Amino acid sequence: MTTPPPGQYPPGQPYGVPPGPGGQGYPQPVYGQPVFQPVMLPQMQPVPPPQPPEEKPPRDSAAAVRRLLITAAIVGLVVVIVGVVIMVNNPDEYGTPSRSTVRLAAPQNGLAPSVGPGGVGQPLTQAVATAPPPVPKIPAAPAMQPSTPKRLVIPKIGINAPIKSVGLDRSGAIQTPPISNSNLVGWYRGGPTAGEAGPAVMLGHKDTTSRGAVFSRLHELAYGDKIEVYRLDGTVAIFTVGGIEQADKQTFPTNRVYGHADNAELRLITCGGKYNYSTGHYFDNVIVYATMTGTRLAKTKS
Repeated sequence: MTTPPPGQYPPGQPYGVPPGPGGQGYPQPVYGQPVFQPVMLPQMQPVPPPQPPEEKPPRDSAAAVRRLLITAAIVGLVVVIVGVVIMVNNPDEYGTPSRSTVRLAAPQNGLAPSVGPGGVGQPLTQAVATAPPPVPKIPAAPAMQPSTPKRLVIPKIGINAPIKSVGLDRSGAIQTPPISNSNLVGWYRGGPTAGEAGPAVMLGHKDTTSRGAVFSRLHELAYGDKIEVYRLDGTVAIFTVGGIEQADKQTFPTNRVYGHADNAELRLITCGGKYNYSTGHYFDNVIVYATMTGTRLAKTKS
């Protein structure tokens, strides 16, 4: 996956650091180099002078050959028995691969190989950094011309909220919608508009100090759910959810969220996970990935 063009997303975001001019996001962990232990060689002992061969009485050559063959047969039988014991005790290692013996490698560091489908009762996990954004199997609709998003509607979780464009604060971070309006969604105007080619990013609060906010039920979305974005040009961009993940803010999946996309895509982001009482913020982000799969005209009042 390539990173978005320079300057499209600023660095230092509370929801993850979009790639900057050098394509840098959060630093990736560096694997340590293997440590090679020195090998202790045995000390060399002085070689004694050669001794003259000891004269032995002549032996029966046939008896010697027979004893050699018997010894070799016994050694071979012991080797076979030991091998059979090892194979019996390790069937997964030495058995023929089959549907029952082939296993997938466990995720490293608790990360999943891909973004999960989400849904009530399903655990939300963070995928490895190299996992691509999840997309639905429904074909993507052709991207539209840019148009400012005005309203976000998600019937499944009762969202019908106005959208306000947000920019950057003094620290260079993406602004969040004012907490005083709990039913307000923020769209980052430095990125694509919803329906335009590329990932449109929208933010919303999970809750306030006294009640839930616009994205309090965002974690309930799942693969196949529909999201509608009403645009200023009178069209409605219809998105289908491809997956949802819960990611640690310290290892935010920058490329997966902000990276280049040929189709019109949507990212909905809010807080999630455990609450950090010392900082007053949540540890994680909940991220919904969706692709535009249809469009229609908004209904007008007659």
